Amino acid sequence: MSTKHTRGQLYVISAPSGAGKTSLTHALIERLERVGRQARFSVSYTTRAARPGEQDGVDYHFVPMADFQAMIEAGAFLEYAQVFDRYYGTSAAETERWIAHGQDVVLDIDWQGARQVRERAPDTISIFIRPPSREELERRLRDRASDDDAAIARRLAEADDEMARADEYDYQIVNDSFEDALAELERIFLKST
Repeated sequence: MSTKHTRGQLYVISAPSGAGKTSLTHALIERLERVGRQARFSVSYTTRAARPGEQDGVDYHFVPMADFQAMIEAGAFLEYAQVFDRYYGTSAAETERWIAHGQDVVLDIDWQGARQVRERAPDTISIFIRPPSREELERRLRDRASDDDAAIARRLAEADDEMARADEYDYQIVNDSFEDALAELERIFLKST
C-alpha cells in the first residue's frame, strides 16, 4: 500500500501584461478541480485602496502602510515589492497553511517576486508565459483598448525586461494557441504530483 504525499505544491507564474497569464491560470484551476486536484490563487496583501467591486480577503488583503511595514519587519512575506507608491506581498504563513492542507498555491507575480520566492522556497515550480511575438503582444494590448499609447509603450518596455529573464524559470510556455498553452500548463501541474 503506497502513501500519497498530501502536501500541495507552490507555483509561480509570471508573464508580461497581455500574454494571457490570468486567463490561462483561471482556466487551469477549473480544469484541475475537475480531476480532483485542489489549486488556488494566493491572495496578496496590498497598501492600495480597494477598487469598486473588490472585496477584502478575496481580491486582496487591503492593509494600511504601517501594518504592511510591520509585516515586512516581522519577516511575514514570502515575497513583496513596491510598485510606485504601493506595496504588494504574499504571506508566507498563509501560503504554507494551504500547501500543508494539500492545496497547490499559484502566485501570479513578476520576475522580481519570483526570484524572492525561489530563494525562500527552492522547491517552487516556476513557469513563464510568453506571447508568440512582441508584435502579437502589442496587438493584444491595443485590442484591450484600456491603455493610451504611452501606457502601451511602458507595458512593452516592461515586457522586454521580463522576457529577458524568462530563462530563470523552470518552464516557458508560448501562448500562441490558448488551448495548447492551457494543455501544456496542465501537464506541468499534473506531472508534479
